[in-house]
Amino acid sequence: MVTEIARAKLNLALHVRARRPDGYHELETLFAFVDYGDVLRVTPADAPDFRLTGPFAAALAGEGNNLVTRAATRFAETFGGGAHAIELEKHLPVASGIGGGSADAAATLRALARLHDVALDDSRLFAIADGLGSDVPACLLGKTALGKGRGEQLQPVAGMPDTPVLLINPGVAVSTAAVFRRWDGIDRGPLGADPLTARNDLEAPARGIAPVIGEVLAALAAQPGVTLARMSGSGATCFALFEDAEACRSAATRIALPGWWIVESRLL
Repeated sequence: MVTEIARAKLNLALHVRARRPDGYHELETLFAFVDYGDVLRVTPADAPDFRLTGPFAAALAGEGNNLVTRAATRFAETFGGGAHAIELEKHLPVASGIGGGSADAAATLRALARLHDVALDDSRLFAIADGLGSDVPACLLGKTALGKGRGEQLQPVAGMPDTPVLLINPGVAVSTAAVFRRWDGIDRGPLGADPLTARNDLEAPARGIAPVIGEVLAALAAQPGVTLARMSGSGATCFALFEDAEACRSAATRIALPGWWIVESRLL
């Protein structure tokens, strides 16, 4: 058995520059990853098998052909390796802006690569990831990186390892497509070197769909020791970076509300 962690993805900043003729949007984003995520277990088997467990398993039950199974199919088409039994232990909320499905697909590719002695930097793995979704290549890389294009053009950069981070989702699933449709089409400029001076251009349209996002951001920004409070991706998960772990831990205790998913962790 090979076990991989599908770590939560954060967009420390996300600038939407333009709508593209192919239906996607031209982006500039700063990806980072959190030491917390779903757990994926892969074992060789006589026939393909997929099983869901974990606190958010019910949200994906009945999906059938999902990003994990598609990743496994495309790996087999490219590299062979036969059938596999896959268990996804789901700890990340779905449709939440932290790349849950993309991270799961990337973890599947990493696990299968390890199982079949494929180098993790093999360009064919990244080609599969790119075909699965815009965030999957970044999740496959799993390191702090600047993303351009749809987010798939990656440039690794120095991160902020061990920075305490608090993740909060108010129990609301937000459609990425719906949020992008509400973007006002205004290019507010490129992403600079400092994420603290950047922004998330999808925050305003996401708040239009789920006003509770504003409540989460206000609660995070009001906490002592916060250095950055922002929404990730298309929402509704928001995050705050803290000066130290004690401030992060105290904020988690103060903010805890019924129905809100709250995780205290650190950046990788």
